[in-house]
Amino acid sequence: MKRTVEMVWLVLIVLTIFAYLLGKLHLASGFMVGVLLFTTFIKGQLVIDYFMGMKNVSLKYRLIPTIWLVIVISSIAVSYYL
Repeated sequence: MKRTVEMVWLVLIVLTIFAYLLGKLHLASGFMVGVLLFTTFIKGQLVIDYFMGMKNVSLKYRLIPTIWLVIVISSIAVSYYL
């Protein structure tokens, strides 16, 4: 389990550095914003599953933070593209 959490942490770091570099290099086109929102969803889902301990609980309890995450990311996407 410890090894899995360390790998998840490394994935979170890599995705965060990727997002930082896209912003720093001013590469945030419409497509890249979609990619960033998708990576944000992946990061959020990893945090929900591994660091909030929701990986092994009932699906109905896992869906609550996941639906919240989808609503927030969708709201950001709609706001950006309008």
